[in-house]
Amino acid sequence: MNFRRGSRSAEPEINLIPLIDVVLVIIIFLMLTTTFSKISGLEINLPSAESAGAESVPNEIIVAVTAAGEVTVNRQPVADRSIESLATALGKAAPAGGSEPVVVINADAKAAHQSVIDVMQAAQRAGFGHVTFATQAPAQ
Repeated sequence: MNFRRGSRSAEPEINLIPLIDVVLVIIIFLMLTTTFSKISGLEINLPSAESAGAESVPNEIIVAVTAAGEVTVNRQPVADRSIESLATALGKAAPAGGSEPVVVINADAKAAHQSVIDVMQAAQRAGFGHVTFATQAPAQ
């Protein structure tokens, strides 16, 4: 038996290679599992309700959604409420040539949220990226 004290002390060895390997594996795992999501498919500009005056845009498509869910595009009623028929109606309402029109959504305060979302999806399918909402100034 060897009972010597302090004559031979084994120095601890720190090996960094396994630590670096583990860190690299963790980084690779995080890079592969991270999802990159697209923030938005439509550019939506929400107008302020207290604007000075309404600007007239010559190239706009006005979509009205009633409380019952009926949709009109430039005062022409859309019979079918499906997204495809709304996209077709928006495509027909777009003026030929010129810049991309702005889709203005006039929705009743009691309109179903899904009806407004359907109009936004139809605008995206029709290729219109500029969508805005009409508001009413508050009563004073």
